[in-house]
Amino acid sequence: VPVILSGGSGKRLWPLSRTLFPKQFINLISDTTPFQDTILRLPEDISDPLVICNEEHRFLVAEQLRQIEANNSGIILEPIGKNTAPAIALASLNLFNNNQDPMLLVLSTDLQISNIKSFHKSIKTAKTIAEQGKMVALGVRPTKPETGYGYIEFDNSHEADYYDIKSFKEKPSLEIAKNYLDSGNYYWNSGIFMFKASVYLNELEKFEPEILSACKKSYKNSYKDLDFVRLDNEKFIKCPEKSIDYAVMEKTKEAVVVPLESNWSDIGSWEMLWEVKQKDSNNNVSEGDVILYEVKNSYIHSSNRLVAAIGVSNLVIIDTQDALLVSDKKDTQSIKNIVEKLNKDDRSESINHRIVYRPWGHFDSIDYGKGFQVKRIYVSPGAKISLQKHQHRSEHWVVVNGVALITC
Repeated sequence: VPVILSGGSGKRLWPLSRTLFPKQFINLISDTTPFQDTILRLPEDISDPLVICNEEHRFLVAEQLRQIEANNSGIILEPIGKNTAPAIALASLNLFNNNQDPMLLVLSTDLQISNIKSFHKSIKTAKTIAEQGKMVALGVRPTKPETGYGYIEFDNSHEADYYDIKSFKEKPSLEIAKNYLDSGNYYWNSGIFMFKASVYLNELEKFEPEILSACKKSYKNSYKDLDFVRLDNEKFIKCPEKSIDYAVMEKTKEAVVVPLESNWSDIGSWEMLWEVKQKDSNNNVSEGDVILYEVKNSYIHSSNRLVAAIGVSNLVIIDTQDALLVSDKKDTQSIKNIVEKLNKDDRSESINHRIVYRPWGHFDSIDYGKGFQVKRIYVSPGAKISLQKHQHRSEHWVVVNGVALITC
């Protein structure tokens, strides 16, 4: 059963990615989003996916599943992100209760995999090994000293379809990344795992009983709301925050890594996105209404207005309706520091765009000030907004396109 981990806010892709509309739901590379691509590249004979997402993203998930006509076996809503170990525990509890002891294929939604056949082959190999009670991670052979990826250290003392895992390493410095590459004992951590639900729950209970206990309590009081599974939020908020890498995979004796023989990238920053996108003769990526003169090795994006650049190189310029980012391409990993400053200052630009999406469509907050706000509201055909009642507010509606049925 595919378990799609769709949390995360994509801070390093700000200002396009925001807390309420993060990178996995944005058309970054093609007409489909990374979330949709994760589902579309699954083998045809696999079960319907189970999605874990933030409660605030539930309508984005439901709508993007509808767009690609994908079924699901449920959408578990987290009130707050607690990293991957609790999310996978919730999925394991859900599927273990409903489907005996299924095999879980855990996938994050910020990956690009070019060779789908190799991906499917690696999944098949991983399944064979996981059926023996192993916990399998897919690793990618490094092609350069990358500081934006996590690494898996493995025992390469023998040739086989898989290798024992020694340790997991967080994003390293450039010097350390070079050492990893030269040693030949490291893979990039793809964020893809496979194991039986029972094996994961047993190992989690062994090494992180507090996480499992909190997840069990929150799931025990959960309830279904259409396709959504709503947890006991009060219980889940008390759950410790930890990744599967450090909660289980680094501690268990059952952890192994299977090579993923494919071009792979984690779409985590503007520099990484620049590397995988099509470029012009001057090595530039330009999107939207953009004019360039004597510009090289840059990424220029305009969401709305004209952006012109002259005589610059190695820059990232991202212009949205309410924020402009200008950065040296090699420093885009530091954008998260800007987002943290925005959060500290309680600025809305880190949370949402000027355009806000709702189940019935979306609205664009054109202008606002003390005591007033002007919105352009788009209601999807056949959809309806909720009935509302306000005190001390006067609203004026003008239908500028289409036909509206208004109930007072």
